[in-house]
Amino acid sequence: MFPTFEASGRSPALASEPLAMDSGFGGLDGEALDLVERRYGDRGLAVSRERYTSRNQDGDVVCTARDGADIVGTLSVRFDGVGGLHADLLFSAELNEWRATGVKLCEFGGLAMDHHSRDPKRALAHLFHLGYLHAHRRARCDRLVVEVNPRHVGFYRRCLGLVPITAARHNPRVNAPAVLMSIAFADVREQIALWGGHPDSVASARSLYPLFWDEATEATMLARLP
Repeated sequence: MFPTFEASGRSPALASEPLAMDSGFGGLDGEALDLVERRYGDRGLAVSRERYTSRNQDGDVVCTARDGADIVGTLSVRFDGVGGLHADLLFSAELNEWRATGVKLCEFGGLAMDHHSRDPKRALAHLFHLGYLHAHRRARCDRLVVEVNPRHVGFYRRCLGLVPITAARHNPRVNAPAVLMSIAFADVREQIALWGGHPDSVASARSLYPLFWDEATEATMLARLP
């Protein structure tokens, strides 16, 4: 499930110290899990430790962003397989249509941002970029799917180009409504090539893609993937 975060004004990305980005295979735990439970709980979403990994949690990738000693954001990357994805609970018919045509799916979930973070837009952009590297550049997935609260559909459509695929349905895992949103990773790659590494263009792009890494930084991060 993708919530959103509170952010106002202009992103201070140009003046901020670099975020420390990390990722690794396995289930969500430790400080990252604590952040997810705290932020989801703040929104009144049902949470429990077993609900934030896919059915094959050893295949999950957990991405984290640190600002100094503190984790300020986390995002889980879940790969499709025999056990399916979390989104299959509500949207299996839609996912199976893509699978039937040979589309390789990946799901992002477990997104949580520390509301005290001084630059949440940049943290979200870097987490999304890191997840993209795992899902598309490394695992060669074709399409991203996410479950989003209906209130936040506009944010993710505007800022990341995700497109709503369904109407809202009740998600019993978090006891809240959810909309299936999706984007082809080829479209993500196109936006990164166009805007990545140009944080001063956030206003003109009207998206978060200018806060993504430039080509050289992306290559460095890709080489560091576990």
